[in-house]
Amino acid sequence: MSIVLNHTIVPSTDKRSAATFFAELMGLAVFATAGPFVPVQVNGDLTLDFDDRGRVEPGHYAFLVDDDTFDAVLGRLAAWPAVEYGSGPEHGWDRQINHLAGGRGVYVHAPDGHSYELFTAVP
Repeated sequence: MSIVLNHTIVPSTDKRSAATFFAELMGLAVFATAGPFVPVQVNGDLTLDFDDRGRVEPGHYAFLVDDDTFDAVLGRLAAWPAVEYGSGPEHGWDRQINHLAGGRGVYVHAPDGHSYELFTAVP
């Protein structure tokens, strides 16, 4: 069997709010609370479990997505002027995308300080 990341815990100040932000950004559903977690199933192999029981240290979560998903996320970001996003850490939240490895990429600044990176080609 190959190694597949099944789930990871995303620290948050408000697990329901953080899960909802991520799910709406990605066009996914928030699942019912499971124990202390609010899960968002990313795909058949990966669930992000949002948890608000501890200290939040901003993390980085990167996702390879197809062009349709990328376009849908950009459309949602355009409708959310308060959400910061940009082409990369060296450019700040410039509301632009990058073109690394011949694809497209963007970094999204989540309310708890996490950085969600989406790219259409592995950089």
